[in-house]
Amino acid sequence: MNLGIEGKVALVTASSKGLGRASAEALAGEGVSVMLSGRDGDVLEATRADLAASGADVGALVGDVTDPDEPARLVAATLEQFGRLDILVANAGGPPPGGALDLDDAAIEAAINANLMTTVRLVRASLPSMRAEGWGRICAITSYTIVQAAPMLSLSNTARTGLWAWAKTAAHDLAGEGSGITLNLACPGLHETDRMRQLGASGRMGDPADFGRVVAFLCSAPAAFVSGSAVVVDGAETLSL
Repeated sequence: MNLGIEGKVALVTASSKGLGRASAEALAGEGVSVMLSGRDGDVLEATRADLAASGADVGALVGDVTDPDEPARLVAATLEQFGRLDILVANAGGPPPGGALDLDDAAIEAAINANLMTTVRLVRASLPSMRAEGWGRICAITSYTIVQAAPMLSLSNTARTGLWAWAKTAAHDLAGEGSGITLNLACPGLHETDRMRQLGASGRMGDPADFGRVVAFLCSAPAAFVSGSAVVVDGAETLSL
């Protein structure tokens, strides 16, 4: 299938490794110019070099997307380097595990900042450019925990479900504008990433590259009528309806 996004420009945050990198690679494979971001400069540069070696038009910016000022800086840098911004893939590292009754205010606030507010800020900063072009694709990488809460992942359950509620209403608002901008969530289950290894996950896991292709489709031209959706990519592990 021709995804119809060759020549578009994407910003993919937290993209030096894991599912963010897989999403950036999938978009680059479709001829999209990509701005990467991440906190570890060495890892980020290695990823940038790998994508560039494959022929991708790629930039990279070191920074912490959870810093409230970082989303606007990333968008500005993307516009400066590429002249436009058509696709946003919003991603941030997951919060630590823990039981719901053991959390203090600081932990909850940090999770909400990282896994809800970063996306809100990124979308807010990206919309002017997309509206000016009359076209845009926004995909936030979240978790299957938005549809089925996971034990000992109470911070993820809380923050990401809040993001889903916000995204659902934001997508409806964008559709009402007739702006040509869609907003969806890609919700991974277990995949072969450092995050899953840190959490001690085991058993059947997905290939990050396959997940990246799902993200690329949600950011494609044929997905013009897919908006306000949460696509769970978990190999049928989630049992909620």
